[in-house]
Amino acid sequence: MPDNAEIVNCFFDQVCNARKLDVADDLFAPDHRYHDPSNPWVGPGPQGMKLLMATYHNAFGDARWISDETIIAGDSVIARWSAHGTHSGVLQGLEPTRKTVEVVGIWIFRVANQRIAESWNVWDTLGMMHQLGVLSSAGSAGSGTSS
Repeated sequence: MPDNAEIVNCFFDQVCNARKLDVADDLFAPDHRYHDPSNPWVGPGPQGMKLLMATYHNAFGDARWISDETIIAGDSVIARWSAHGTHSGVLQGLEPTRKTVEVVGIWIFRVANQRIAESWNVWDTLGMMHQLGVLSSAGSAGSGTSS
């Protein structure tokens, strides 16, 4: 039986990087809840995670996720992660910019009965939007000029 860290590493290796979305069926509980202020639309269970990952796979065709550090805390696995990729597809209505981005985040996975039961992901969405040129350096929408 894999330990909790192996389950999380399998998620990064197989679902995120190898793009084997069906592996999510084995890793996530049917009632998994995903908490992410940047993606509040994600539904429950493996299907929600497949849709989330497909969104980023489609928007960043060459994206790679790295679990930079893993901490075990009881039934939770805390992953400090980073990702990079080129914006080559539509991202929630944003047409491809062809710009390369690098983001970092913290993802906490609660594991129960050998499945990820709940997860919390907080990542540098603002930084990604700035790198894509959607936000000015001041962090506001638009060109940063006033009339």
